[in-house]
Amino acid sequence: MKDFKTIIEPFRIKMVEPFRLTTEKERTNYIKDAHFNPFLLHSETVMIDFLTDSGTSAMSSDQWAGIMLGDESYAGSKSWLKMEKVIRNLTGLQYVFPTHQGRAAESILYTYLGGKGKVFISNTHFDTTRANIEFSGATAIDIPSPDAKNPEDYFPFKGNMDVEKLEQLLKKYPAEKIGGVILTVTNNSGGGQPVSMKNARDVSRICKKHKVNFFLDCCRIAENAYFIQQREKGYEKVSYKKIAQEMFALTDGAVMSAKKDALVNMGGFLALKNKELAEACKNLLIITEGFTTYGGLSGRDMEAIAIGLEEVFDADYLEYRISSTTFLGEHLRKIGVPLIWPIGGHAVYIDAKEFYKHIPVHEYPGQALAVELYIKGGIRTVEIGSVMFGKYDKKGKLIPAPKELVRLAIPRRAYTQSHIEYVIEVFEKLIANKENVKGFKITEEPKFLRHFTSKFARVK
Repeated sequence: MKDFKTIIEPFRIKMVEPFRLTTEKERTNYIKDAHFNPFLLHSETVMIDFLTDSGTSAMSSDQWAGIMLGDESYAGSKSWLKMEKVIRNLTGLQYVFPTHQGRAAESILYTYLGGKGKVFISNTHFDTTRANIEFSGATAIDIPSPDAKNPEDYFPFKGNMDVEKLEQLLKKYPAEKIGGVILTVTNNSGGGQPVSMKNARDVSRICKKHKVNFFLDCCRIAENAYFIQQREKGYEKVSYKKIAQEMFALTDGAVMSAKKDALVNMGGFLALKNKELAEACKNLLIITEGFTTYGGLSGRDMEAIAIGLEEVFDADYLEYRISSTTFLGEHLRKIGVPLIWPIGGHAVYIDAKEFYKHIPVHEYPGQALAVELYIKGGIRTVEIGSVMFGKYDKKGKLIPAPKELVRLAIPRRAYTQSHIEYVIEVFEKLIANKENVKGFKITEEPKFLRHFTSKFARVK
């Protein structure tokens, strides 16, 4: 449908979930009661929920039909065998373990490989990845591509890892101190930006040279494959699935939150090449998640995952998915909203520091924007900046995150074009009043993953 201006969703709506159209006055009270943290809002008070694309997809009729076939046997479930076959075919990795979601797979793998004195290197660790690594006592180091430094600059693969820095780090640290090198595709914290196949090959080559494990965080592997086909020379006629399979072949293992590109509401997996590592992880799986053929999932979930991992590589779906996200980003850019360019796959990332130039980083401009989007339009989003990734020095002073972003993560197959156009209108209202918006201070926070449960108050 590239010849038409209108983006047509390649599906029909068979079932609807109503939401209430709230007023600005109501939303002001709701967000105040939630201590100005969108995570603490009740979902029934949200009109457009862009908090995350994780587990918020609308499943297909085939997936819902598959749920009725779910085999709930504790061991050797038919649904597990179906899921395992699909994952092995996609990843080429022999040892596959189901988990109830991606962070459970992260916990198993990085707990075993981590610990005090260990180092993990990534293009950018996302929040749960970093938390699992740091909780083990290890250190997480981000080395994004230098091309990603300026949000406005165009570069086709801003999600890449800096291979020169990778080489330097692997020379600095002995192999036994490296827990693993993790390539996140697409690079979520880096603006949902894709990683090129060349970059994956380079990372793989360097890891092999230094004899360290190379893992793929593959929760958005289909979206990344789309960008490779569209932007990387030599892949113009290669199918999305074959592109994904080629990338998996470069790795020693993969972690997936199936709640993204498997188009389901719950689930994940860990897939590994090495038998000895797989055995160690299997023992942790049984202790923490469940037996090896269900890993915390129901048979119904596993049926849906197996179907979703096939559906996600459909060419019509991926064209619609990326076009819809791009439509939102391009139109926001046209009205003057600063954002990460080019637009990523699953989300639009607003540069809150640039949007609210008058709000200093220690007053969290990203949190201010997230709150305003909810008050003005009932849109729930998430801050990806110094609330999520900021740290404190020894004197308690904030060490800001590299960027102050707000992510509009679009659930798969859940919203229509009119919803997207409404979001653009809300931003027009925000632009008209942005000079009057004030920042926030944190009044209460946990040690890890503080953005989930922190409480805030407006700066007076």
